Amino acid sequence: MDSDDEAARHRAKMIKRKAVQDAEVAGKTIEKGLLIVHTGPGKGKSTAAFGLMLRALGRGWRVGVVQFIKGAWETGERLALDRFGDQVAWHTMGEGFTWETQDRARDVAAAEAAWAQAQRLMQDGSIRLLILDELNIALRYEYLPLDEVVAVLRERRPDLHVVVTGRNAKPDLVAAADLVTEMGQVKHHFAAGVKAQEGIEF
Repeated sequence: MDSDDEAARHRAKMIKRKAVQDAEVAGKTIEKGLLIVHTGPGKGKSTAAFGLMLRALGRGWRVGVVQFIKGAWETGERLALDRFGDQVAWHTMGEGFTWETQDRARDVAAAEAAWAQAQRLMQDGSIRLLILDELNIALRYEYLPLDEVVAVLRERRPDLHVVVTGRNAKPDLVAAADLVTEMGQVKHHFAAGVKAQEGIEF
């Protein structure tokens, strides 16, 4: 087959593909706030959420972040987002991972305070995207009542997008979500002895 025939076949194939794609896109007419869950054993759940946040900021949205488990250590994303001023409402409410605090009562109290802050941000009509970072971990360790959290997320105002991150998302939360992505782990540099590095892990 000469190059002209190959190009013509490719063009005809792509015309058909475009028609199918355009028809599928045209059939999607619902616009609503999404409940998005990033879970799984792989790296990148929070990173993906902050990437979505950057997109929202670029569109002029006001966004909120509540970190449930991570302590108040300085991260690159927090330093970068500080430059957006009041466009970002950032609340780090955790005291570190549970193996660091080793105090369940403190962990529960911190999770409850973070959840209260999250609900305040849900009521703020200026916030269009809310990231609940590591909420899945708080639910996994039963620091918060799962039924209540899922009910509040289901009943949030209809224009609010919420992203929940963390491993081991509970089935009830997965069922309530509009979009669930499970990050798989194929290979991780920690296994080869590479430490957490500034600009990559934090």
